[in-house]
Amino acid sequence: MINKKYILVIDMILLVGSLLLIGGLVGYTQPRVIAPINDYVSTNGNILFEFKNADLILLDDNLEFSSPQEFRVEDNLVINLLPGVYYWKIIGVLESEVRQFTIESEVGLRLEKSNNKGEYRVVNSGNDRLDVDIYEGGRFTGSVVLDVSDSINVGVLEGNKFVGGKING
Repeated sequence: MINKKYILVIDMILLVGSLLLIGGLVGYTQPRVIAPINDYVSTNGNILFEFKNADLILLDDNLEFSSPQEFRVEDNLVINLLPGVYYWKIIGVLESEVRQFTIESEVGLRLEKSNNKGEYRVVNSGNDRLDVDIYEGGRFTGSVVLDVSDSINVGVLEGNKFVGGKING
């Protein structure tokens, strides 16, 4: 006859082994968030999302994820975003923690030579829309709205001045 103590030891080994196996499987399927790190701040709107064990990114501008953008991906993904605060998480078999990052506004105007001899253009080199005021010979002559990377031809530069400011809203 088999000893009860022997059966109890075998049952205990099977129970502990099963628990270790289940714990390992859950850890293996747990989504792993790599980048961007929590509280990341940048002026570059091209954000690389790195993760493992997931195929869906949820991205929203509020912590409740009331209107998230969904991105189905198998590998990592680069998303171009406008300035603002964003929250994101990934979903696979399980759901990851929520992370936050911020894209800060950057205002910049760049002067470039045009293809036409002696002419120039002003380029919005920031990451937000700009309202650009144009002054010729010290006199205000008008304004133009430039989206990111847009430009205006300005002809010759002598006596001209360009002032750009972020458009609110």
